[in-house]
Amino acid sequence: MAESDVAALCAELIRFDTTNRGDGDAEGEREAAEFVAGVLSRAGVEPKIIESAPRRANVLARIPGRDPALPALLAHGHLDVVPADAADWSVPPFSGEIRDGYVWGRGAVDMKDFVAMILAVVSEGLRPRRDIVLAFVADEEDNGLYGAHWLAAEHAEEFSGCAAAISESGAYTYRVPAADGRMVSLYPVGAAERGTAHMRLTARGRAGHGSRRNDENAVTRLIGALGRITSHRWPVRLTPVVEAFLTRTGQALGVPVDLSDVDGTLARLGPAASLAENTVRVSTTPTMLQAGYKVNVIPGVATAQLDARVLPGTEAEMLDELDALLGPGVEREFVAHQPAVEAPVDSPWFTAMADALRAEDPGAVVVPYCLGGGTDAKAFSSLGIDGYGFAPLWLPEGFPYREMAHGVDERVPVEGLRFGTRVLKHFLRTC
Repeated sequence: MAESDVAALCAELIRFDTTNRGDGDAEGEREAAEFVAGVLSRAGVEPKIIESAPRRANVLARIPGRDPALPALLAHGHLDVVPADAADWSVPPFSGEIRDGYVWGRGAVDMKDFVAMILAVVSEGLRPRRDIVLAFVADEEDNGLYGAHWLAAEHAEEFSGCAAAISESGAYTYRVPAADGRMVSLYPVGAAERGTAHMRLTARGRAGHGSRRNDENAVTRLIGALGRITSHRWPVRLTPVVEAFLTRTGQALGVPVDLSDVDGTLARLGPAASLAENTVRVSTTPTMLQAGYKVNVIPGVATAQLDARVLPGTEAEMLDELDALLGPGVEREFVAHQPAVEAPVDSPWFTAMADALRAEDPGAVVVPYCLGGGTDAKAFSSLGIDGYGFAPLWLPEGFPYREMAHGVDERVPVEGLRFGTRVLKHFLRTC
């Protein structure tokens, strides 16, 4: 069975050191792409490797469906990973060691597990209803300019006919207590993502000697602006996906939901609130500061970088309010800008995902949710493809899944991989 091999596939993928340090500094993507292409070829699927730059490799393939009239589905995953400091780990981070029921290593949950599950399903001889397009890409852990965004811009024809896509950050087991004491197994499926609006704030003033009064101090202006931004309480803005999450999760847990009092509703949801608390508002978080070159010199310029995340339909409102908070003498400019995305919840795609999860876990409560950050779904949304976070994974109770991505001792349970492979097999064959 395919699920019996998925742990070995995941371990092999982890052993390719595909560290992406950003700004074009990456390694190992070509070797990993060749491995993936080899697995596909042995399964009778014809892959192609497309490089956006030397050794920045992406693997594409299309599996014909039984009914070519149906819209195609895209399944995409990234091959790169963030850096890992081996000194902090219990095992070498690129060992792909399998022990204690887990596959260990950088990328185990972000996201070589999903890549391995897809490859395992395909290796078993996938005969889908509709065309399945596969994309295993580079550079997601930076900005996607060598991977998904480049593919969407330069090779859009490869995704012709695709109406929806599945990828990371959703459909994992999340156990939460109900009002009556029962433990409920939620499976949050990503149906939206906040947009990215990373900005550089530049304060300008009059340079001068540090010992003298200066009412045009750029540092002071910048600090004032940041103080106003961090103390500002952004209003609640409920999008359809977040509203559906609150309503359906509250019903499953047997707790009252009052959409006119979202903060109160979140408090009643208990641990489940963590899946929504960051997506009921926009956020504006200062992350970087730079000013000056000598302690006794007031600089004429001070800069900061701001990680702003916006909900669908809220960007214009957020920018207007932000401009008011900046005040005089402070300007903003985008350093990264990607729109929020949202896919339909009441759709045949979502129904098919829920059916596939319940086929393996009859007690599964499948709810949509909005990701606080982002994935390559943003790139493919530019082609009109609805993106869903659907990388099914069974997790043992107490497993700190959300701490694994980019964390130390990243690992994924072998039984979770086998569960996810069965769910994906069911979904890809029947959707």
